[in-house]
Amino acid sequence: MTTEVVELPRTGDPDSGLGGAWRVIVLNDDHNTFDGVASALARVIPGVTLDQGYAIANTIHNTGQAIVWSGPREPAEHYWEQLREAGLTMAPLEQG
Repeated sequence: MTTEVVELPRTGDPDSGLGGAWRVIVLNDDHNTFDGVASALARVIPGVTLDQGYAIANTIHNTGQAIVWSGPREPAEHYWEQLREAGLTMAPLEQG
């Protein structure tokens, strides 16, 4: 009896942390205000304006969560930590 090894195609570079972008997800909660969520997102996530922060806060409120940033692991961990320290309710980092 022989065992066949099937090698799956690589989905990312060797240093990309198992392939796929890392997702920073903010969860809805009962203690953060729209203003607080919007300002934290605008302050922490590059390129997010306050108006975009409010739109994301609305998505979080209506659907229970939103992916607020996606990309390499190191900046994802940094943004996740900053948002958590700002008091937002965070889902664990996950890969897409």
